Amino acid sequence: MNIDDIMETIETIKSRRSIRGFTDENLDDETVTSILEAGRWAPSGLNNQPWRFIVVRNPETKVELSKLTVYGPTIKNAPLLVVVFLDKEHMYHYVKDIQSIGACIQNMLLCIHSMGLGGVWLGEILKSGEMANKILDAPDSYELMAVVAIGHPASKPRIPERKELDQLVFREKFGKSW
Repeated sequence: MNIDDIMETIETIKSRRSIRGFTDENLDDETVTSILEAGRWAPSGLNNQPWRFIVVRNPETKVELSKLTVYGPTIKNAPLLVVVFLDKEHMYHYVKDIQSIGACIQNMLLCIHSMGLGGVWLGEILKSGEMANKILDAPDSYELMAVVAIGHPASKPRIPERKELDQLVFREKFGKSW
């Protein structure tokens, strides 16, 4: 195991930020394919791979989706949206499948960041999932999980604070350390 590779992975995880402002520079198909490939390699229960994607580039579609969320400007101005769904016809276990989709989205976000791009996981739009499905003409078996807005960052992100591990990790009842 190469310590440099480990440190590079940890640095990628630590330096990734949610980017909500983008330039108008488009993303080529090869870049989009790489992002989707990263997502599809996430772990899933029984390898059921319950995620489905709709890639949105059309400005009119983005405008319609932007009306469904307080994050409308991010959706409208992103060069690319990857709308992520749970395909209920290919479920294994609802909670486990949603967790797998979270891993899928994180894989995509890490890939986006490693390419020098910016992305943000938008979940507030879930309150309007049925309307989003209608706009996207998604199959009835698709349940909206998130929209990932992607593009070239318009500005450098701020670095948020993180809680210390001692605020997040607790000892087991009989353990002396975690």
